[in-house]
Amino acid sequence: MRITPQHLTILTGGSRGMGLAMAQQLLAPDRMLLCISRHENAALARQAEATGAALLQWAQDLSDTVASRERLRDWLHGLDSESLHSATLINNAGVLAPIGPLNTCPPDQLSNALRVGLEAPMQLTAAFLGATGAWVDLGWRGPRKVLNISSGLGRHAMASQGPYCAAKAGMDHFTRCSALDEAQRPHGALLVSLAPGVIDTDMQTELRAGDPAAFPDRQRFVELQRQGQLSSPDAAAQRVLAWLDRPDFGQQPVADVRD
Repeated sequence: MRITPQHLTILTGGSRGMGLAMAQQLLAPDRMLLCISRHENAALARQAEATGAALLQWAQDLSDTVASRERLRDWLHGLDSESLHSATLINNAGVLAPIGPLNTCPPDQLSNALRVGLEAPMQLTAAFLGATGAWVDLGWRGPRKVLNISSGLGRHAMASQGPYCAAKAGMDHFTRCSALDEAQRPHGALLVSLAPGVIDTDMQTELRAGDPAAFPDRQRFVELQRQGQLSSPDAAAQRVLAWLDRPDFGQQPVADVRD
C-alpha cells in the first residue's frame, strides 16, 4: 500500500543533467515529486514505480510562462494541504542562448532564454507563494521553501554570455526581493538563489564547443574539464539538496555551494 505523500517538491528541468539527478535523489515513498520539463523521462517514471514514490511529470513548455504559472497555481489550489508536511519549489530549468556577443543572438532565442531562465522562475514562484500562502492563511504551518538554481555567471560578467548572465543575475535579485516580502508575512516562505558550482552537463559541452573568435573565455571551460574540476551531476545534486536541509536556509538569500 502506498504511503500518503507528506513532503511536496516541485522541480523544473528534471528530465536531464543535474535536474534529473535531483529528481532521482528526491524519489521517496513519503514525498510527492512534481517534475516540470519539456519532456517526460521514462526511466525516472520506472524508478519511481520501483521505489513506491509518488511522481508526476508535466510536459510543459516553460517559455509559455503565463500558462505554466496558471497550471501550477490551479494544481496547488486543488491539493489537500492538510496531508502535506512541507512544500518546496526548485527552479532549476534554464536555457543557454547561442554563444556570442548580444547583437549576434537571434531575437527569438534571446527572448526564449530570458523567458525560461528568468520569467518562468518568477511566475512559478509567484504561483507557489500565492497558493501555499493561502494554505497558511487557513492555518497550515508546514515549512515552505523556494530554491532557485543560479550561477556564478549571475554575479560575474562574461563576454558572449549576456542572456544567461542576465537571467541568473535577475534570479538572484528577485530572490532577494521576494525574501524581503515573505519576511513581512507570518510564517513566510524562505527563499535562496544558489550557485551550484561547475558541473559536467550538456551546458558545459556547449561552452567548450563555442567559437573561440566569438567566445574569449572558451579555453577556461576546456581547462576545467581537462583538470578534472567539473562536478558530476549526482554530486552537485547532492550538495544542492543538502542546502535545503541546512538549519540556516534562507538567512542568506543569495549563496554558493562553494562558500
